[in-house]
Amino acid sequence: MQFRFYAVRRLPALLCISLISFSAVAQQDKAKALKKEEALALDPAVRTGKLSNGFTYYIRHNEEPKNRVMMYLVNKVGSVLEDEDQRGLAHFMEHMSFNGTKHFPHNELVDYLQKAGVRFGADINAYTSFDETVYELPIPSDKPDLLKGGLEIMRDWANGALLDPVEIDKERGVVLEEERLGKGAEERMQRQTWPVILNNSRYASRIPIGVDTVLNNFKRPAIARFYNDWYRPDLQAIIVVGDIDVIQAEAAIKQQFVSLKNPLHEKVRTKYAVPLTGKNQFIAVTDKEMTSTEVQIVIKHLAPGLKTAADYRTALIQGVFNQMLQGRYAELQRQADAPFISGSAGISGFMGGVDSYNVDLRAKPGELEKGLKAVWRETERLKRFGFTATELERAKVSYLNVMENSLKEKNKTNSASYVNEYQAYFLKGEAAPGIEKEYQLVKNDLPGITLNDVNSLAAMVITNTNRDILILAPEKDKIGLPNEATVNGWLDEVNAEMLAPYKDEINEKPLLNALPVPGKIKSEKLDAELNITTITLSNGVKVLLKPTNFKNNQVIFNGFASGGTSLHPDADYQSAASAAGIISSGGLGNYNTRELSKYLEGKQLGVTPFISERFEGINGGSTTGDLETAMQMIYGYFTEPRKDTTIFQGIMARSKASLANRSSDPNSVYSDTATAVLANYNIRRTGPSLQKLEQVNLDKAFQIYKERFADAGNFTFTFVGNIDLNTIKPLLEKYLGSLPSTGRHEQAKDLNIHAPAGKIEKTVYKGNEPKAEVTLVFAGKYDYSPGNNLKMDALKETLEIRLLERLREDEGGVYSPGVQENTTIFPQQRYSFLIHFGCAPQNVEKLIASTLNEIEKLRTDGPLQTNIDKWRAEEKNSFEPQLKNNNFWLSYLSGQLQNDQNLNDVNNYNTLLDSVKPVDVKIMAKKYLSGENYIRLVLLPEK
Repeated sequence: MQFRFYAVRRLPALLCISLISFSAVAQQDKAKALKKEEALALDPAVRTGKLSNGFTYYIRHNEEPKNRVMMYLVNKVGSVLEDEDQRGLAHFMEHMSFNGTKHFPHNELVDYLQKAGVRFGADINAYTSFDETVYELPIPSDKPDLLKGGLEIMRDWANGALLDPVEIDKERGVVLEEERLGKGAEERMQRQTWPVILNNSRYASRIPIGVDTVLNNFKRPAIARFYNDWYRPDLQAIIVVGDIDVIQAEAAIKQQFVSLKNPLHEKVRTKYAVPLTGKNQFIAVTDKEMTSTEVQIVIKHLAPGLKTAADYRTALIQGVFNQMLQGRYAELQRQADAPFISGSAGISGFMGGVDSYNVDLRAKPGELEKGLKAVWRETERLKRFGFTATELERAKVSYLNVMENSLKEKNKTNSASYVNEYQAYFLKGEAAPGIEKEYQLVKNDLPGITLNDVNSLAAMVITNTNRDILILAPEKDKIGLPNEATVNGWLDEVNAEMLAPYKDEINEKPLLNALPVPGKIKSEKLDAELNITTITLSNGVKVLLKPTNFKNNQVIFNGFASGGTSLHPDADYQSAASAAGIISSGGLGNYNTRELSKYLEGKQLGVTPFISERFEGINGGSTTGDLETAMQMIYGYFTEPRKDTTIFQGIMARSKASLANRSSDPNSVYSDTATAVLANYNIRRTGPSLQKLEQVNLDKAFQIYKERFADAGNFTFTFVGNIDLNTIKPLLEKYLGSLPSTGRHEQAKDLNIHAPAGKIEKTVYKGNEPKAEVTLVFAGKYDYSPGNNLKMDALKETLEIRLLERLREDEGGVYSPGVQENTTIFPQQRYSFLIHFGCAPQNVEKLIASTLNEIEKLRTDGPLQTNIDKWRAEEKNSFEPQLKNNNFWLSYLSGQLQNDQNLNDVNNYNTLLDSVKPVDVKIMAKKYLSGENYIRLVLLPEK
């Protein structure tokens, strides 16, 4: 459960598009203009209706994933509706919906769902924002009783909360701990800046988490008043999308929700807004824990709706506008002397009926003026000269390609995507016409979008009014910060400069310098059970092909070989660890990184080389149509990498600048300390530093990169997705069969880096807030096997269930305790078992004692059978959909290959799952949670 600060509007066609104030070009035909202003109809594939009490429903049959359904209860109810004595109770009410309802008193709701395989937090969840509260419930749809129970839960959430005073007091601690987790520099500074950028509107005083005075002291009548006033059917909708019978679902919804009643004396649901005053504002805020100086220029304007075809055309204009502008700022950041750590600009949704043009800067230490002028200069250049024809054409091609791919995948769209659309349709009236209609709109309107359209947009959104300037900086830099007059003077100086128009330089050479000489397929073998074809090429490269129909237009891949940074000495480690990122950032073949970005803009693919500790390799994916280009890039990263001094200098300068104040951030200090302790302070595991960056050498990194990719004969590639074997085989021969092969067959080295033995305690004192972080680690040698791995997972899950019940529900001391386990077979068979939570400093010892007590119970008594059953149900519930997912198969196959495990283990998974018993978990707990090797790490505020 969570609260959200931002109310983000849905993006048309599932793309990153938001709207702006923009006048449509005058229509020549009045009749056509009137028709275009008609609201777009809701996707006809959706069954929708409104009951007599005002309750709305949206139902859609969708089989991605199969035998699953997503149910959302959406309420037009958020923190903005709270009375003064209710600040924080919209969010608190969300919590109480899980702590006792008509059909599920106390905590029975979570228990019921866990037994059905639904994980609390991961699956069942909710969030509260300023204007809405949304409850999420994904469940299996092939179990009629559970489907009925899901609707019953939705009905209880709509208006069946018990609000037991005892449960309220128990949940008080949980909500306060959630609030505690959010405390820090960002939250402290936000509370100062929000009244400014929100123009002291209602939103500024209704941040969803609320205020301590209310959370600590409110009584039941205050939250009951909020609940009775606002949780009512005319402000609610249920969205049901999944593998269900629509007619049956509609009948069940009517039966469940028609009895809901609105209050006799309804309060008016006021639609609050952020007023546009026409004034400009400035605020500079500092904080001891802030790690860099940041500037935000926010130019606000009214946001139109997304209801008509004309609105959609407006969205298209903004979509290409943002895409082109992002490209320009990316170019600026690639300079050797890039004037900032990061900088960007673009139009985005804000809140309260407002959108904004944002210019964002993260400045290098001591270079605030230089950085701010640089980011503003590109905005001024855009306003003065606009975009170029070649930029616009590339953006159009890219936009249309994405839409075409969405259309191709229309019958493979995940239910969650549809839910998000219908949620925005209900909450904000945003059009949801369906992908066919959206594609038609794009295809019709995109060719007609002109330079004048996008250039006029710049003039309309980059204005001198309703402009807020925020400076957020480390407290130590407070004296040197500029005032409003100084910053305005800097912007005026840029506005007066003699700027040159942007020059769109385009490389028209082929991607590669030399065409590869194809190899041959040496052998081919089919595993019929897994539907995997294994090919060995003439140069020794091994390729696994798994054709699937899970996506209509997707191929993803991975290639790896043993070696990695383990083969290089500590003296070269920093260069080795950075080599793949640095070299790939320099471009490929005939193209530097700027040119390559433009070359790939109209294509849908990604290819990235990597060098990890034990492997070097390639990750990537593409549409079927762009697969050959992806293969060319694989070949290029092996044979034609580029060493770009300019790019390298820019990366190093920004990296050094970003580390300047890292030690001011408590979380970074704690994380770096924990990582170092858990690796026995090995130099390869300690945190980043300026000294380490100084060790990165471009020539050495290039040399290491070329060494790692000099021998492809030891590489294994895996391709998963919509693969046509006859089409891909010639590509494999041409681009993988031609890779260099030296026959050296290197193997990764065992660096003997692991958690130290014995009992270790380490406390870090850092930070101003009364908050603590606790990490408890058990680690050591391990008997690696598929069966033991499952038992270890059962141990993790059953402990997490108990900690959730005890530390959160019973003691109210934490918000979200977590347990993680990791097992390795190479370079050594080892395990680590990690427990972590945040809490109040005064509760650290008590909560650690409770945690260790629960571990001891597992060691002596084992877990409850009911908790094993919950774990098993959760695993089966999540495992089945994964078998229809390309990413799962790529990750699974690559992992099995790297660990030298049997690929057919997946077929035995359910059998192993069913075999796990409480006594097995007890044995694991007794063996691996003995406390002989136990590390306790704690972060406390500074004394």
